[in-house]
Amino acid sequence: MIKNKFFGRSNYLALLEKRISSLKDGYRQNIAIIGEENVGKTSIIVKFLAHYFDPRIITVFLEIRPESLEGFSKRFIGALLYNFLLNSGMELREDLDFLKEKSAKYIPKTIAKVNFILSELARRKKVNIITELFNLAELINQETGKFTVFFLDEFHNLEDIGVNNFYREWSKLLILQKNTLYVITSSMMFKTQVILSKQLSLLFGNFELVNVEPFDISTSSQYLDQYLPRLKSNSGLKDFIVNFTGGYPLYLELIASALAKADIDSALPDVLEELLFNTSGILNQRFSNYLKRFLDLPASNDYLSILYLIASGRNRIKDIAHILHKPKKELNIRINCLLELDAITRSADFLKVSDRLFAYWMRFVYQEKMRSLSFDAKSQLEKFRDNIQALLQEFLQQSEKPLTNRVWELLHLFEDDLMQFERKKIRLNHFREIKPLIFNERFIKDGLLGRSNDALWIMAIKPSALTEQDVTEFAKECKKYHHKSQRKIMVTLKEIDVNARLRALEEKIWTWDLNSLNQMLDLFSKPRVIA
Repeated sequence: MIKNKFFGRSNYLALLEKRISSLKDGYRQNIAIIGEENVGKTSIIVKFLAHYFDPRIITVFLEIRPESLEGFSKRFIGALLYNFLLNSGMELREDLDFLKEKSAKYIPKTIAKVNFILSELARRKKVNIITELFNLAELINQETGKFTVFFLDEFHNLEDIGVNNFYREWSKLLILQKNTLYVITSSMMFKTQVILSKQLSLLFGNFELVNVEPFDISTSSQYLDQYLPRLKSNSGLKDFIVNFTGGYPLYLELIASALAKADIDSALPDVLEELLFNTSGILNQRFSNYLKRFLDLPASNDYLSILYLIASGRNRIKDIAHILHKPKKELNIRINCLLELDAITRSADFLKVSDRLFAYWMRFVYQEKMRSLSFDAKSQLEKFRDNIQALLQEFLQQSEKPLTNRVWELLHLFEDDLMQFERKKIRLNHFREIKPLIFNERFIKDGLLGRSNDALWIMAIKPSALTEQDVTEFAKECKKYHHKSQRKIMVTLKEIDVNARLRALEEKIWTWDLNSLNQMLDLFSKPRVIA
Protein backbone atom coordinates (compact mmCIF):
# COMPACT_ATOMS: atom_id res chain seq x y z
CA MET A 1 0.00 0.00 0.00
CA ILE A 2 1.09 3.59 -0.46
CA LYS A 3 1.02 6.76 1.60
CA ASN A 4 1.40 4.65 4.76
CA LYS A 5 -2.31 3.85 4.76
CA PHE A 6 -2.82 0.56 6.53
CA PHE A 7 -6.22 -1.04 6.85
CA GLY A 8 -7.55 -4.26 8.36
CA ARG A 9 -5.30 -7.34 8.43
CA SER A 10 -5.90 -7.85 12.15
CA ASN A 11 -5.83 -11.65 11.74
CA TYR A 12 -2.30 -11.60 10.30
CA LEU A 13 -1.06 -9.17 12.96
CA ALA A 14 -2.56 -11.33 15.70
CA LEU A 15 -0.83 -14.42 14.31
CA LEU A 16 2.57 -12.70 14.31
CA GLU A 17 2.01 -11.47 17.87
CA LYS A 18 1.07 -14.96 19.05
CA ARG A 19 3.96 -16.79 17.37
CA ILE A 20 6.64 -14.28 18.38
CA SER A 21 5.44 -14.00 21.97
CA SER A 22 5.48 -17.80 22.23
CA LEU A 23 9.19 -17.87 21.36
CA LYS A 24 10.08 -16.78 24.91
CA ASP A 25 8.06 -19.69 26.30
CA GLY A 26 10.05 -22.26 24.38
CA TYR A 27 7.62 -22.68 21.48
CA ARG A 28 9.07 -21.81 18.09
CA GLN A 29 7.03 -21.88 14.89
CA ASN A 30 8.66 -20.39 11.81
CA ILE A 31 6.28 -18.64 9.40
CA ALA A 32 6.24 -18.36 5.60
CA ILE A 33 4.05 -15.52 4.35
CA ILE A 34 3.21 -15.73 0.65
CA GLY A 35 0.98 -13.68 -1.60
CA GLU A 36 0.91 -11.88 -4.91
CA GLU A 37 2.85 -8.66 -5.46
CA ASN A 38 1.31 -5.59 -3.85
CA VAL A 39 -1.18 -7.62 -1.83
CA GLY A 40 0.28 -6.12 1.36
CA LYS A 41 2.73 -8.70 2.80
CA THR A 42 5.48 -6.22 3.61
CA SER A 43 2.95 -3.68 4.87
CA ILE A 44 1.73 -6.21 7.44
CA ILE A 45 5.25 -6.75 8.75
CA VAL A 46 6.08 -3.03 8.80
CA LYS A 47 2.85 -2.32 10.68
CA PHE A 48 3.60 -5.07 13.17
CA LEU A 49 7.17 -3.90 13.78
CA ALA A 50 6.04 -0.30 14.24
CA HIS A 51 4.00 -1.28 17.31
CA TYR A 52 5.71 -4.38 18.68
CA PHE A 53 8.15 -4.08 21.56
CA ASP A 54 9.58 -6.64 23.91
CA PRO A 55 12.95 -6.02 25.62
CA ARG A 56 13.77 -9.73 25.40
CA ILE A 57 13.19 -10.02 21.65
CA ILE A 58 15.33 -8.56 18.86
CA THR A 59 13.39 -8.03 15.62
CA VAL A 60 15.41 -7.78 12.39
CA PHE A 61 13.83 -6.87 9.05
CA LEU A 62 15.99 -7.57 6.03
CA GLU A 63 15.04 -7.15 2.38
CA ILE A 64 16.66 -9.99 0.46
CA ARG A 65 17.94 -9.06 -2.99
CA PRO A 66 20.37 -10.64 -5.47
CA GLU A 67 23.88 -9.67 -4.34
CA SER A 68 27.24 -11.14 -3.41
CA LEU A 69 27.65 -13.25 -0.28
CA GLU A 70 29.94 -10.57 1.17
CA GLY A 71 27.38 -7.82 0.54
CA PHE A 72 24.56 -9.88 2.06
CA SER A 73 26.67 -10.86 5.08
CA LYS A 74 27.59 -7.27 5.91
CA ARG A 75 23.95 -6.16 5.64
CA PHE A 76 22.85 -9.12 7.76
CA ILE A 77 25.40 -8.42 10.49
CA GLY A 78 24.72 -4.68 10.41
CA ALA A 79 20.96 -5.14 10.72
CA LEU A 80 21.35 -7.63 13.57
CA LEU A 81 23.70 -5.41 15.58
CA TYR A 82 21.69 -2.25 14.89
CA ASN A 83 18.51 -3.82 16.21
CA PHE A 84 20.37 -5.36 19.16
CA LEU A 85 21.45 -1.84 20.18
CA LEU A 86 18.19 -0.16 19.20
CA ASN A 87 16.81 0.16 22.73
CA SER A 88 20.13 0.93 24.40
CA GLY A 89 19.46 4.66 24.47
CA MET A 90 22.60 5.52 22.52
CA GLU A 91 22.56 7.40 19.23
CA LEU A 92 23.15 4.87 16.46
CA ARG A 93 24.76 5.10 13.06
CA GLU A 94 24.35 2.72 10.13
CA ASP A 95 28.06 2.00 10.12
CA LEU A 96 29.28 -1.57 10.66
CA ASP A 97 32.53 -0.67 12.46
CA PHE A 98 30.61 1.67 14.78
CA LEU A 99 28.00 -1.03 15.54
CA LYS A 100 30.67 -3.65 16.25
CA GLU A 101 32.50 -1.30 18.61
CA LYS A 102 29.37 -0.40 20.58
CA SER A 103 28.17 -4.01 20.77
CA ALA A 104 31.49 -5.50 21.87
CA LYS A 105 31.07 -4.68 25.56
CA TYR A 106 27.68 -6.47 25.69
CA ILE A 107 28.29 -9.45 23.37
CA PRO A 108 32.07 -9.95 23.04
CA LYS A 109 31.83 -13.60 21.88
CA THR A 110 29.34 -12.67 19.18
CA ILE A 111 31.53 -9.81 17.94
CA ALA A 112 34.55 -12.14 17.88
CA LYS A 113 32.53 -14.46 15.62
CA VAL A 114 31.49 -11.47 13.47
CA ASN A 115 35.14 -10.53 12.98
CA PHE A 116 35.96 -14.12 12.06
CA ILE A 117 33.17 -14.18 9.44
CA LEU A 118 34.32 -10.88 7.94
CA SER A 119 37.94 -12.02 7.78
CA GLU A 120 36.89 -15.26 6.05
CA LEU A 121 34.89 -13.30 3.51
CA ALA A 122 37.86 -11.01 2.88
CA ARG A 123 39.84 -14.16 2.06
CA ARG A 124 37.06 -15.24 -0.36
CA LYS A 125 36.13 -18.16 1.88
CA LYS A 126 32.52 -19.32 1.52
CA VAL A 127 32.45 -22.66 3.27
CA ASN A 128 30.17 -22.66 6.34
CA ILE A 129 29.69 -18.90 6.15
CA ILE A 130 25.89 -19.22 6.12
CA THR A 131 26.00 -21.50 9.16
CA GLU A 132 28.24 -19.07 11.04
CA LEU A 133 26.17 -16.08 9.95
CA PHE A 134 22.73 -17.43 10.87
CA ASN A 135 24.10 -18.78 14.14
CA LEU A 136 24.98 -15.30 15.42
CA ALA A 137 21.49 -14.93 16.91
CA GLU A 138 22.03 -18.07 19.00
CA LEU A 139 25.31 -16.63 20.29
CA ILE A 140 23.52 -13.44 21.33
CA ASN A 141 21.00 -15.57 23.21
CA GLN A 142 23.80 -17.35 25.07
CA GLU A 143 25.37 -14.03 26.08
CA THR A 144 22.24 -12.01 26.87
CA GLY A 145 19.21 -14.31 27.00
CA LYS A 146 17.61 -12.33 24.18
CA PHE A 147 15.70 -14.05 21.39
CA THR A 148 15.84 -12.99 17.73
CA VAL A 149 13.15 -12.87 15.05
CA PHE A 150 14.37 -12.45 11.47
CA PHE A 151 11.94 -11.07 8.89
CA LEU A 152 13.42 -12.02 5.51
CA ASP A 153 11.49 -10.21 2.79
CA GLU A 154 11.43 -12.00 -0.62
CA PHE A 155 13.60 -14.70 0.91
CA HIS A 156 13.85 -16.75 -2.31
CA ASN A 157 16.54 -14.30 -3.49
CA LEU A 158 18.88 -16.01 -1.02
CA GLU A 159 19.46 -18.49 -3.84
CA ASP A 160 21.39 -15.78 -5.69
CA ILE A 161 24.03 -14.92 -3.08
CA GLY A 162 26.45 -17.53 -4.37
CA VAL A 163 26.18 -20.33 -1.81
CA ASN A 164 25.96 -23.89 -3.09
CA ASN A 165 23.25 -26.03 -1.48
CA PHE A 166 21.99 -23.05 0.49
CA TYR A 167 18.74 -24.68 1.61
CA ARG A 168 20.47 -27.86 2.74
CA GLU A 169 22.82 -25.79 4.91
CA TRP A 170 20.03 -23.61 6.28
CA SER A 171 17.71 -26.55 7.00
CA LYS A 172 20.25 -28.04 9.42
CA LEU A 173 20.21 -24.79 11.38
CA LEU A 174 16.42 -24.58 11.39
CA ILE A 175 16.28 -27.92 13.19
CA LEU A 176 18.84 -26.96 15.85
CA GLN A 177 18.06 -23.30 16.56
CA LYS A 178 15.65 -23.00 19.47
CA ASN A 179 15.93 -19.29 20.20
CA THR A 180 15.68 -17.87 16.68
CA LEU A 181 12.48 -17.52 14.71
CA TYR A 182 12.22 -16.84 10.98
CA VAL A 183 9.36 -15.04 9.25
CA ILE A 184 9.97 -15.29 5.52
CA THR A 185 7.92 -13.62 2.78
CA SER A 186 7.75 -14.20 -0.95
CA SER A 187 5.74 -13.03 -3.94
CA MET A 188 6.80 -16.17 -5.82
CA MET A 189 4.09 -18.36 -4.36
CA PHE A 190 4.49 -21.44 -6.55
CA LYS A 191 8.26 -21.50 -6.11
CA THR A 192 8.07 -20.94 -2.36
CA GLN A 193 5.64 -23.81 -1.86
CA VAL A 194 8.00 -26.09 -3.79
CA ILE A 195 10.94 -24.97 -1.61
CA LEU A 196 8.95 -25.53 1.58
CA SER A 197 7.69 -28.95 0.50
CA LYS A 198 11.06 -30.23 -0.75
CA GLN A 199 14.12 -28.39 0.55
CA LEU A 200 12.67 -27.15 3.87
CA SER A 201 10.24 -29.93 4.75
CA LEU A 202 11.55 -30.68 8.23
CA LEU A 203 10.51 -32.69 11.24
CA PHE A 204 11.43 -29.73 13.44
CA GLY A 205 11.76 -26.11 12.37
CA ASN A 206 9.16 -26.41 9.63
CA PHE A 207 7.27 -23.36 8.36
CA GLU A 208 3.64 -22.48 8.92
CA LEU A 209 2.33 -21.34 5.54
CA VAL A 210 0.27 -18.13 5.59
CA ASN A 211 -1.31 -16.98 2.35
CA VAL A 212 -2.08 -13.24 2.32
CA GLU A 213 -5.21 -12.72 0.25
CA PRO A 214 -6.56 -9.46 -1.19
CA PHE A 215 -9.21 -7.75 0.93
CA ASP A 216 -12.51 -9.60 1.03
CA ILE A 217 -15.66 -7.81 -0.11
CA SER A 218 -16.58 -6.52 3.34
CA THR A 219 -13.10 -5.15 4.06
CA SER A 220 -12.85 -3.55 0.60
CA SER A 221 -16.18 -1.82 1.18
CA GLN A 222 -15.11 -0.61 4.63
CA TYR A 223 -11.85 0.67 3.16
CA LEU A 224 -13.70 2.78 0.60
CA ASP A 225 -16.13 4.03 3.25
CA GLN A 226 -13.20 5.27 5.35
CA TYR A 227 -11.02 6.80 2.64
CA LEU A 228 -13.75 7.89 0.24
CA PRO A 229 -16.85 8.57 2.38
CA ARG A 230 -18.59 10.47 -0.44
CA LEU A 231 -18.91 7.16 -2.28
CA LYS A 232 -21.39 5.83 0.29
CA SER A 233 -24.22 7.58 -1.53
CA ASN A 234 -23.46 5.67 -4.75
CA SER A 235 -23.47 2.02 -3.64
CA GLY A 236 -23.54 0.70 -7.21
CA LEU A 237 -20.33 2.49 -8.14
CA LYS A 238 -18.68 1.49 -4.87
CA ASP A 239 -19.57 -2.16 -5.43
CA PHE A 240 -18.23 -1.96 -8.98
CA ILE A 241 -14.86 -0.68 -7.71
CA VAL A 242 -14.75 -3.54 -5.20
CA ASN A 243 -15.42 -6.00 -8.04
CA PHE A 244 -13.04 -4.29 -10.49
CA THR A 245 -10.03 -4.16 -8.15
CA GLY A 246 -10.46 -7.66 -6.76
CA GLY A 247 -9.72 -6.27 -3.29
CA TYR A 248 -6.06 -5.41 -3.94
CA PRO A 249 -5.09 -2.71 -1.42
CA LEU A 250 -2.85 -0.87 -3.90
CA TYR A 251 -5.58 -0.64 -6.55
CA LEU A 252 -8.21 0.46 -4.06
CA GLU A 253 -5.80 3.10 -2.78
CA LEU A 254 -4.96 4.49 -6.22
CA ILE A 255 -8.57 4.67 -7.38
CA ALA A 256 -9.86 6.09 -4.09
CA SER A 257 -7.13 8.75 -4.01
CA ALA A 258 -7.90 9.84 -7.58
CA LEU A 259 -11.68 9.87 -7.08
CA ALA A 260 -11.33 11.93 -3.89
CA LYS A 261 -10.20 14.85 -6.06
CA ALA A 262 -13.03 14.61 -8.59
CA ASP A 263 -16.77 14.40 -9.12
CA ILE A 264 -17.32 10.81 -8.04
CA ASP A 265 -20.46 10.15 -10.08
CA SER A 266 -18.81 10.86 -13.43
CA ALA A 267 -15.06 10.65 -12.92
CA LEU A 268 -14.38 6.91 -12.90
CA PRO A 269 -13.65 6.60 -16.67
CA ASP A 270 -11.25 9.58 -16.37
CA VAL A 271 -9.49 8.00 -13.40
CA LEU A 272 -9.12 4.62 -15.08
CA GLU A 273 -7.92 6.32 -18.28
CA GLU A 274 -5.20 8.05 -16.29
CA LEU A 275 -4.15 4.94 -14.36
CA LEU A 276 -4.56 2.20 -16.96
CA PHE A 277 -4.63 3.66 -20.47
CA ASN A 278 -2.14 6.52 -20.49
CA THR A 279 1.45 5.42 -21.05
CA SER A 280 2.49 7.49 -18.03
CA GLY A 281 -0.17 5.91 -15.80
CA ILE A 282 1.07 4.12 -12.69
CA LEU A 283 -0.76 0.89 -13.46
CA ASN A 284 -0.04 1.03 -17.18
CA GLN A 285 3.67 1.21 -16.44
CA ARG A 286 3.41 -1.49 -13.79
CA PHE A 287 1.63 -3.93 -16.10
CA SER A 288 3.86 -3.08 -19.07
CA ASN A 289 6.94 -3.88 -16.97
CA TYR A 290 5.27 -7.07 -15.75
CA LEU A 291 4.80 -8.25 -19.35
CA LYS A 292 8.52 -7.84 -20.06
CA ARG A 293 9.29 -10.99 -18.07
CA PHE A 294 7.48 -13.00 -20.76
CA LEU A 295 9.07 -11.24 -23.74
CA ASP A 296 12.45 -12.78 -22.95
CA LEU A 297 11.07 -16.31 -22.95
CA PRO A 298 11.21 -18.57 -26.02
CA ALA A 299 7.82 -18.56 -27.80
CA SER A 300 6.90 -15.31 -26.01
CA ASN A 301 3.94 -14.76 -28.34
CA ASP A 302 2.40 -17.99 -27.10
CA TYR A 303 2.54 -16.78 -23.50
CA LEU A 304 1.00 -13.42 -24.35
CA SER A 305 -1.73 -15.11 -26.40
CA ILE A 306 -2.56 -17.51 -23.58
CA LEU A 307 -2.73 -14.67 -21.04
CA TYR A 308 -5.01 -12.66 -23.31
CA LEU A 309 -7.36 -15.57 -23.98
CA ILE A 310 -7.67 -16.36 -20.28
CA ALA A 311 -8.24 -12.68 -19.47
CA SER A 312 -10.96 -12.57 -22.14
CA GLY A 313 -12.88 -15.49 -20.65
CA ARG A 314 -11.70 -18.22 -23.02
CA ASN A 315 -10.03 -19.93 -20.13
CA ARG A 316 -10.65 -23.63 -20.59
CA ILE A 317 -7.60 -25.55 -21.71
CA LYS A 318 -9.45 -27.30 -24.52
CA ASP A 319 -10.67 -23.95 -25.90
CA ILE A 320 -7.19 -22.40 -25.77
CA ALA A 321 -5.70 -25.41 -27.59
CA HIS A 322 -8.37 -25.12 -30.30
CA ILE A 323 -7.96 -21.35 -30.79
CA LEU A 324 -4.14 -21.44 -30.88
CA HIS A 325 -4.00 -24.68 -32.89
CA LYS A 326 -1.52 -26.08 -30.38
CA PRO A 327 -1.06 -29.74 -29.40
CA LYS A 328 -2.15 -30.21 -25.80
CA LYS A 329 1.31 -31.41 -24.77
CA GLU A 330 2.97 -28.23 -26.05
CA LEU A 331 0.24 -26.05 -24.54
CA ASN A 332 0.68 -27.70 -21.14
CA ILE A 333 4.38 -26.77 -21.16
CA ARG A 334 3.43 -23.09 -21.64
CA ILE A 335 0.68 -23.27 -19.02
CA ASN A 336 2.99 -24.90 -16.45
CA CYS A 337 5.52 -22.12 -16.99
CA LEU A 338 2.83 -19.48 -16.38
CA LEU A 339 1.73 -21.34 -13.26
CA GLU A 340 5.31 -21.43 -11.95
CA LEU A 341 5.59 -17.67 -12.56
CA ASP A 342 2.33 -17.14 -10.61
CA ALA A 343 0.84 -15.36 -13.63
CA ILE A 344 -2.16 -17.69 -13.62
CA THR A 345 -3.87 -20.15 -11.30
CA ARG A 346 -5.58 -23.39 -12.20
CA SER A 347 -8.86 -24.91 -11.10
CA ALA A 348 -8.95 -28.33 -12.82
CA ASP A 349 -10.07 -27.57 -16.43
CA PHE A 350 -10.16 -23.80 -15.86
CA LEU A 351 -7.40 -21.20 -15.80
CA LYS A 352 -7.54 -17.71 -14.31
CA VAL A 353 -5.23 -14.70 -14.51
CA SER A 354 -4.07 -14.19 -10.92
CA ASP A 355 -4.30 -10.38 -10.94
CA ARG A 356 -7.85 -9.31 -11.80
CA LEU A 357 -6.97 -5.75 -12.79
CA PHE A 358 -4.07 -6.93 -14.94
CA ALA A 359 -6.57 -9.12 -16.82
CA TYR A 360 -8.74 -6.06 -17.57
CA TRP A 361 -5.66 -4.17 -18.75
CA MET A 362 -4.73 -7.04 -21.08
CA ARG A 363 -8.23 -6.96 -22.60
CA PHE A 364 -8.93 -3.27 -22.83
CA VAL A 365 -5.50 -1.66 -23.24
CA TYR A 366 -2.65 -3.93 -24.33
CA GLN A 367 -4.51 -6.14 -26.79
CA GLU A 368 -6.48 -3.26 -28.30
CA LYS A 369 -3.25 -1.37 -28.97
CA MET A 370 -1.68 -4.49 -30.48
CA ARG A 371 -4.68 -4.99 -32.76
CA SER A 372 -4.90 -1.40 -33.90
CA LEU A 373 -4.11 -0.86 -37.58
CA SER A 374 -3.30 2.81 -37.01
CA PHE A 375 -1.65 5.06 -34.49
CA ASP A 376 -4.94 6.79 -33.77
CA ALA A 377 -4.70 7.07 -29.99
CA LYS A 378 -7.99 8.96 -29.87
CA SER A 379 -9.87 6.03 -31.41
CA GLN A 380 -8.19 3.57 -29.01
CA LEU A 381 -9.07 5.79 -26.06
CA GLU A 382 -12.72 5.99 -27.08
CA LYS A 383 -12.88 2.21 -27.31
CA PHE A 384 -11.24 1.88 -23.89
CA ARG A 385 -13.79 4.20 -22.32
CA ASP A 386 -16.65 2.39 -24.08
CA ASN A 387 -15.38 -0.93 -22.72
CA ILE A 388 -15.18 0.44 -19.18
CA GLN A 389 -18.68 1.86 -19.47
CA ALA A 390 -20.02 -1.46 -20.80
CA LEU A 391 -18.32 -3.31 -17.95
CA LEU A 392 -19.92 -0.95 -15.43
CA GLN A 393 -23.38 -1.31 -16.97
CA GLU A 394 -23.12 -5.10 -17.04
CA PHE A 395 -22.15 -5.11 -13.37
CA LEU A 396 -25.01 -2.81 -12.37
CA GLN A 397 -27.54 -4.85 -14.34
CA GLN A 398 -26.37 -8.10 -12.78
CA SER A 399 -26.42 -6.53 -9.32
CA GLU A 400 -30.13 -5.79 -9.67
CA LYS A 401 -31.00 -9.45 -10.19
CA PRO A 402 -32.12 -11.69 -7.30
CA LEU A 403 -29.58 -14.25 -6.13
CA THR A 404 -31.67 -17.12 -7.50
CA ASN A 405 -31.54 -15.59 -10.99
CA ARG A 406 -27.77 -15.16 -10.77
CA VAL A 407 -27.30 -18.83 -9.81
CA TRP A 408 -29.78 -19.93 -12.51
CA GLU A 409 -27.74 -18.11 -15.17
CA LEU A 410 -24.52 -19.61 -13.79
CA LEU A 411 -25.85 -23.17 -14.06
CA HIS A 412 -26.62 -22.58 -17.74
CA LEU A 413 -22.89 -22.04 -18.39
CA PHE A 414 -21.83 -25.49 -17.18
CA GLU A 415 -20.47 -27.79 -19.92
CA ASP A 416 -19.29 -30.91 -18.05
CA ASP A 417 -15.94 -29.38 -17.13
CA LEU A 418 -14.12 -30.04 -13.86
CA MET A 419 -13.33 -27.35 -11.28
CA GLN A 420 -11.43 -27.45 -7.99
CA PHE A 421 -13.73 -26.94 -5.03
CA GLU A 422 -12.40 -27.18 -1.47
CA ARG A 423 -9.59 -29.60 -2.44
CA LYS A 424 -11.94 -31.76 -4.47
CA LYS A 425 -12.60 -31.82 -8.18
CA ILE A 426 -16.27 -31.55 -9.06
CA ARG A 427 -17.92 -31.90 -12.43
CA LEU A 428 -20.05 -28.98 -13.55
CA ASN A 429 -22.67 -31.04 -15.31
CA HIS A 430 -24.22 -29.78 -18.51
CA PHE A 431 -27.91 -29.59 -17.55
CA ARG A 432 -30.63 -30.43 -20.03
CA GLU A 433 -33.19 -28.97 -17.63
CA ILE A 434 -32.96 -26.23 -15.01
CA LYS A 435 -36.10 -25.16 -13.19
CA PRO A 436 -37.02 -23.23 -10.06
CA LEU A 437 -38.03 -24.96 -6.83
CA ILE A 438 -40.37 -23.60 -4.19
CA PHE A 439 -39.89 -25.07 -0.73
CA ASN A 440 -42.76 -25.08 1.73
CA GLU A 441 -40.49 -24.73 4.72
CA ARG A 442 -40.35 -22.08 7.38
CA PHE A 443 -37.16 -20.34 6.31
CA ILE A 444 -36.03 -21.89 3.03
CA LYS A 445 -38.27 -20.74 0.20
CA ASP A 446 -36.31 -20.66 -3.07
CA GLY A 447 -34.21 -23.18 -4.90
CA LEU A 448 -33.22 -24.66 -8.24
CA LEU A 449 -33.16 -28.10 -9.74
CA GLY A 450 -30.69 -29.04 -12.46
CA ARG A 451 -31.07 -32.29 -14.33
CA SER A 452 -28.39 -33.77 -16.60
CA ASN A 453 -27.96 -37.24 -18.08
CA ASP A 454 -25.72 -38.25 -15.21
CA ALA A 455 -26.69 -36.16 -12.20
CA LEU A 456 -29.42 -34.31 -10.35
CA TRP A 457 -28.56 -31.09 -8.56
CA ILE A 458 -30.95 -29.87 -5.87
CA MET A 459 -30.19 -26.38 -4.61
CA ALA A 460 -31.57 -24.28 -1.79
CA ILE A 461 -30.83 -20.55 -2.01
CA LYS A 462 -30.98 -18.39 1.10
CA PRO A 463 -29.20 -15.00 1.03
CA SER A 464 -29.31 -14.74 4.83
CA ALA A 465 -27.40 -16.96 7.25
CA LEU A 466 -27.94 -20.71 7.29
CA THR A 467 -28.97 -22.46 10.50
CA GLU A 468 -28.96 -26.09 11.58
CA GLN A 469 -32.73 -26.07 11.18
CA ASP A 470 -32.36 -24.91 7.56
CA VAL A 471 -30.04 -27.81 6.84
CA THR A 472 -32.40 -30.30 8.47
CA GLU A 473 -35.37 -28.96 6.50
CA PHE A 474 -33.46 -29.06 3.21
CA ALA A 475 -32.21 -32.61 3.81
CA LYS A 476 -35.83 -33.66 4.37
CA GLU A 477 -36.91 -32.02 1.11
CA CYS A 478 -34.11 -33.75 -0.84
CA LYS A 479 -35.46 -37.17 0.16
CA LYS A 480 -38.39 -36.53 -2.14
CA TYR A 481 -36.04 -36.93 -5.12
CA HIS A 482 -34.41 -40.18 -6.19
CA HIS A 483 -31.28 -40.29 -8.30
CA LYS A 484 -28.12 -42.41 -8.10
CA SER A 485 -25.96 -39.27 -8.43
CA GLN A 486 -27.72 -36.60 -6.39
CA ARG A 487 -25.98 -33.35 -5.49
CA LYS A 488 -27.43 -31.39 -2.57
CA ILE A 489 -26.27 -27.77 -2.38
CA MET A 490 -27.16 -24.84 -0.14
CA VAL A 491 -26.18 -21.33 -1.25
CA THR A 492 -25.91 -18.38 1.13
CA LEU A 493 -24.31 -14.93 1.07
CA LYS A 494 -23.33 -15.05 4.73
CA GLU A 495 -20.65 -16.88 6.66
CA ILE A 496 -21.87 -20.35 7.48
CA ASP A 497 -22.34 -21.16 11.15
CA VAL A 498 -20.02 -23.93 12.39
CA ASN A 499 -22.90 -26.08 13.65
CA ALA A 500 -24.78 -25.62 10.38
CA ARG A 501 -21.68 -26.62 8.41
CA LEU A 502 -21.16 -29.73 10.52
CA ARG A 503 -24.78 -30.68 10.13
CA ALA A 504 -24.45 -30.22 6.35
CA LEU A 505 -21.42 -32.52 6.30
CA GLU A 506 -23.43 -35.19 8.09
CA GLU A 507 -26.19 -34.88 5.48
CA LYS A 508 -23.65 -34.81 2.60
CA ILE A 509 -24.78 -31.34 1.58
CA TRP A 510 -22.40 -28.88 -0.08
CA THR A 511 -22.52 -25.38 1.34
CA TRP A 512 -21.57 -22.48 -0.90
CA ASP A 513 -20.90 -19.15 0.78
CA LEU A 514 -20.27 -15.82 -0.96
CA ASN A 515 -16.62 -16.65 -1.58
CA SER A 516 -17.43 -20.03 -3.14
CA LEU A 517 -20.07 -18.51 -5.40
CA ASN A 518 -17.73 -15.75 -6.56
CA GLN A 519 -14.97 -18.25 -7.31
CA MET A 520 -17.35 -19.94 -9.74
CA LEU A 521 -18.47 -16.63 -11.27
CA ASP A 522 -14.79 -15.74 -11.80
CA LEU A 523 -14.24 -18.92 -13.80
CA PHE A 524 -16.98 -17.85 -16.20
CA SER A 525 -15.90 -14.17 -16.29
CA LYS A 526 -19.12 -12.98 -14.68
CA PRO A 527 -19.40 -10.06 -12.24
CA ARG A 528 -19.07 -11.05 -8.62
CA VAL A 529 -21.93 -10.87 -6.17
CA ILE A 530 -21.20 -7.99 -3.78
CA ALA A 531 -23.12 -8.52 -0.54
